[in-house]
Amino acid sequence: MSTLTVTARGQVTFRKDVLQHLGIKPGEKIELELLPDGRAELRAARPGGTIDSFLGLLAGKTTKVASIEEMNEAAAAGWSGKV
Repeated sequence: MSTLTVTARGQVTFRKDVLQHLGIKPGEKIELELLPDGRAELRAARPGGTIDSFLGLLAGKTTKVASIEEMNEAAAAGWSGKV
């Protein structure tokens, strides 16, 4: 268990090993959920993606055009671990 000291300004500095354990890098955000009995849960904030950010992700990366059947076969193979 790590013990942290709160400054007069209400700030806390996390040690490097704690940030590494949480998977948090400089500049990233942290989520803090307040729980009953004065407890809190701390975790790395993971930005949620949108369909708009996903669409076009591979645009221009290939010249091959896949049919819907080929895409379905590739997805099924990926889920089954046969890739």
